[in-house]
Amino acid sequence: MKAINYPSKIILAWAKSIEGNDKITAWLKENGYEELAMATFAIYLRNDARDWLQQNGYPHLMAMINAAEGIESAQKWLLTHNFETLYHIALAVENEQSSWAWLKHNSTQDLFILAQTIKIIKDKIEYNHNDIHTFGKDM
Repeated sequence: MKAINYPSKIILAWAKSIEGNDKITAWLKENGYEELAMATFAIYLRNDARDWLQQNGYPHLMAMINAAEGIESAQKWLLTHNFETLYHIALAVENEQSSWAWLKHNSTQDLFILAQTIKIIKDKIEYNHNDIHTFGKDM
């Protein structure tokens, strides 16, 4: 597994990418952070990006995304492999209040913002999947 220790400005750029800023997504991809661009696409349910993360040394990012989608085996995997921060980001996205509290006390503000951003996007995707007028649209 490849390391995922990023400066705050890169985490905040990733959050903007997740919000839909295509220029920042392209910048991430072209400047050594391809995994974050792929994670953005994976959050939007693109299977090719999910496969890329698995095949290129970032199963921990994919596990965080799966855990944020409520997949319990991914949540357990994160804890088993000592990815506590990714675990709490994922559970915060799932609206687990204790994970929001954990992030507030044990992580940095940029990671808290990242979790909020992923939650907003995941909630929109979920809403679209459940709305008869937008059924099947991911955003």
